[in-house]
Amino acid sequence: MRKFSAPAVAAAIEAELETHANPERVAVLSGGYAPSHLRYSGASVPDLRGVVRRFERELKSSPPRDILSLAQTLVSRGTAEGRQVGYELVARRADTVALVTPAIVRRLGRGNDNWASVDGFAMYVTGRAWLDGRLSDRDVLAWARSENPWWRRTALASTVSLNLPSRGGSGDTARTMRVCREFARESDPMLAKALSWALRSLVPHDPAVVRAFLHRHRDTLPSIVLREVDTKLRTGRKSG
Repeated sequence: MRKFSAPAVAAAIEAELETHANPERVAVLSGGYAPSHLRYSGASVPDLRGVVRRFERELKSSPPRDILSLAQTLVSRGTAEGRQVGYELVARRADTVALVTPAIVRRLGRGNDNWASVDGFAMYVTGRAWLDGRLSDRDVLAWARSENPWWRRTALASTVSLNLPSRGGSGDTARTMRVCREFARESDPMLAKALSWALRSLVPHDPAVVRAFLHRHRDTLPSIVLREVDTKLRTGRKSG
């Protein structure tokens, strides 16, 4: 069997992503939808998932530490879709998630500077690790209080896994609200959208607490949070 090489596999993943390159999508992403210093190939989500599935099969027998090494290598190479593949490969292996530590999380999140990469990181790595007890509440609250807005969004987006059944969550009012309270006076639109997402994810589990939060902070919460979360409370949808 050929010896595992994280740089070689990372290069193969990026080459596969390049076969799905879409310049028009790159222009949309970098031109305003998710501007970033990371390089985009423009691969669509379905095409990216196809790459994930292919390499998941190829790496099925690889030790979990190799998967972590691959993910960290993909992050270091500076491509947006490449790091997303790395995050998803980590999430698809319970034995790999079991090795995640706060230090590894910091390395995997290095360079995230757009909402799409942050949300993928939160959904596939940090939210899962927090849910599984690999990260503490103190770790996540430290991000919520960070000067880096992208780590602050990571804290908010990580709460979604606590409440989303498809990510393993069954509802966690205490931890979700502990993070959301840090953003009750938020003015950054990017963070306001994440706060809305976090609160809406809790609505199916504890609408009374979410409603009380809106009422208590109605004078300071951004209008998008009030509008979207109130609509979710009334209709069960984000808008309508």
